[in-house]
Amino acid sequence: MSNNKIYLSLSQQSGFEFEYIRKALETNWITSGGPNVNEFEIALQNYLKEKLFVTALNSGTSAIHLALILLGITHGDEVICQSLTFSASANPILYQGAVPIFVDSENETWNICPNNLEIAIKDRIKKGKKPKAIIAVHLYGVPYKVEEIHSIADRYEIPIIEDSAEALGSKYKGKECGTFGAFGILSFNGNKIITTSSGGALITNSQDLKDKAIFYSTQSKDKAPHYEHSEIGYNYRMSNICAGIGLGQIKILETNVERRRNNHSFYRELFNKIDNVELTEVSEKDVFSNFWLNTILIKPNKGKDREALRLTLENSNIESRPLWKPMHLQPIFNKYPYYGKKIAEDLFNIGLCLPSGSSLTDENRDKIKEVITGFFKS
Repeated sequence: MSNNKIYLSLSQQSGFEFEYIRKALETNWITSGGPNVNEFEIALQNYLKEKLFVTALNSGTSAIHLALILLGITHGDEVICQSLTFSASANPILYQGAVPIFVDSENETWNICPNNLEIAIKDRIKKGKKPKAIIAVHLYGVPYKVEEIHSIADRYEIPIIEDSAEALGSKYKGKECGTFGAFGILSFNGNKIITTSSGGALITNSQDLKDKAIFYSTQSKDKAPHYEHSEIGYNYRMSNICAGIGLGQIKILETNVERRRNNHSFYRELFNKIDNVELTEVSEKDVFSNFWLNTILIKPNKGKDREALRLTLENSNIESRPLWKPMHLQPIFNKYPYYGKKIAEDLFNIGLCLPSGSSLTDENRDKIKEVITGFFKS
C-alpha cells in the first residue's frame, strides 16, 4: 500500500481548465475581469437556478467584506456571527470597524442556534444596539436551520449574509445554499468542492447590487477619463486566468459532490462498527449536504480521544484536523460578546475532520480504514 500523503481535501482537475487558460493567454487577457470571468458568473447563476446575480471575486472573504459594505455596516455597528466557523467569516466585521457578536451552535447541524440567536438580538436591542446583519454559516456543507433562522431575522428585520463557502452543491428543500440570504457567499479556495486556485463569489438579488460590488472590487473608479475616486475601493475582482480554471471545474461540480457523498457512505459503514464515535449525519429529509468535510465526534475512552487519533493518522501520513476553534475562544475575538453555553466549545474539544476530497481513491480509503480500525482495536 502506497505511503503517499492523503490530504484532507485536495482539488481535482477536470482536464477542461487548459482550454480556457490557453484562450486567456492567447488573447493576452490575464488581468482581473475578462471574458472568462463573465462566463463563469453566468455558469454559476445557471447552476443556482434562481434569478440572482453573481460577482466573481478573489476570495470568499472579499465577498463577505463587500456584503457588509453594501449593507452599510460601518464603525461601531454590531454584526452577529456564528462562533463555530473559520475566521474568514468574522474577520471582515473588524475590517469595517464593526463589532462581532458571537452566537453558539445547536447540536443537530452544529450551526448557529436559533434560540441563542434570538436571545442575542433581544439583548443587543435592550442595550440600545440593534445588530445590523447576521452572518450564518452552512458548516462543513451542512445547511443551517434555514426556516428557523430566517424567521427570526425577518421578525427583527435584520439581513442575513449566508456564508456558503463550504456548501456549494448543498440544498435545503431542493433550493441551493447561497440563495436564501440578502447576500450569499461562495468560496473557490483550493480545498473546496470546485476551485479557481483562489477565489470566491458574492450572490446578490439585483443587477444594481452586482454593479456596485464590481465598482468596489475594482478600486471604486468613478466614470472619468482619468482615475477619479470618491469612495474607498478594493482590488477584489477575480482574474481571467482563475475564472478559466473555474469554468473547467464547474463541469465536474456534480461529480465532485457525488464523490464526496460517497466518501460519507464509506465513513458511515466504517464507524457503524466502532463504539464511542459519532459521524456527523443529516437528520432532516429536506436537507441535502455536499459533505464537503466528513466530521466525527470521539468520546474519550481509555486513551482513545480526538488528539490521539489525529496523531495516529498523522504518523501514517494521513491529514486530519480538529474542528474550527470557536471564534469566541480565539485570542483576537475573545473580548467580544458571546451568547450561548458550551456546545461549540465541546464540539471543538472532541471533533475531528477526516480526509474527504473528491479525488480520494479506493486505495486511500483502504488505508484510512486500516489505520482507524487499528487505532480503536489496539
